[in-house]
Amino acid sequence: MKYQLKDICTITKGATGIMKADGGKYPLVALSDERRSHSEFQFDANAVIVPLISSTGHGHASMKRVHYQEGKFALGNILCAVIPNDEAQLNAKYLHLLLQQFKETLLVPLMKGAANVSLPMNKLADVEIEVPSLNRQLEIIALEEVASEYKKELEERLIDQDGDVTKLRWAILREAMQGKLTKQNPKDGDASDLLKKIKCEQEKLIEGKKLSRPKPLPPIDEDEIQFDLPKNWICCRLGEAVRMIYGDGLTKAQCKVDGKYPVYGSNGIVGYYDKFLTEKKTIIIGRKGSAGALNKCNVPSWTTDVAYYVEESENFNFDFLFYLLKSLGLENLGKGIKPGVNRDATS
Repeated sequence: MKYQLKDICTITKGATGIMKADGGKYPLVALSDERRSHSEFQFDANAVIVPLISSTGHGHASMKRVHYQEGKFALGNILCAVIPNDEAQLNAKYLHLLLQQFKETLLVPLMKGAANVSLPMNKLADVEIEVPSLNRQLEIIALEEVASEYKKELEERLIDQDGDVTKLRWAILREAMQGKLTKQNPKDGDASDLLKKIKCEQEKLIEGKKLSRPKPLPPIDEDEIQFDLPKNWICCRLGEAVRMIYGDGLTKAQCKVDGKYPVYGSNGIVGYYDKFLTEKKTIIIGRKGSAGALNKCNVPSWTTDVAYYVEESENFNFDFLFYLLKSLGLENLGKGIKPGVNRDATS
């Protein structure tokens, strides 16, 4: 038989700001697969968790995953919980498999918005699904569990091969960042001139009181230079060439589903806001939590205080700068029980 979700389920929006996770004993479901934790729970049930915002952000409807969660848990305020009213009629695991498998046809087309794309809960409530007998639901769940075991076994066999491919990718990236994959173009100029230009621009910002004078950076020792520099290249501290700007915190009420501009946390979009912190393209660097994680944003945006951001500049190709930062392995600078990246440590 076919039913609309609103007739056989209770649909409730999450109440916890994702940035407010306080490390308590209850799992906090957010957009990513990884669970955060919180000191209070909102639900005690078997639930299907559906994101209310697009996973890719500005202007594009998409949904990476539908979650399943059991027991006591907190839920981010950019997601909602779909809980069957009677598990003798509709098993929550079956509902999860159904919505996850058919999200591209059942859920994604319902997302609306020109700037921030979101899924209205009333549209979700109208979604019609096929509900077979409970025995058939349990058979489907059992088949999926067997298939998952086979998939896990196959993935384990491929880990070594995938690790080799990952190492190769990193090697190629390092070679590219060291100028070894292409001939140097004399028309590109001298890197020392570019660094002087960057420092001159920085001094103007300091004189105009738009920037505080940074701490002096130590000179680079010869043994720190790990490869032969191509002609006209120089080696400098990251902080001499790139300005990493602290993000600014938002309250739970400010960070919402229906704002205009994407809000970035330490590892991706955590909501939307009606104002932007910068209108330039930015590279967001995780500072706390997902320390060192990198995200690119091509539209006006807001970065929260758990991350830094680097604005697009005429001094660097934007994509080159992203891959340069990626090649530095910033995630390895994370320290402590709750990993964090110190801006001074990256300079």
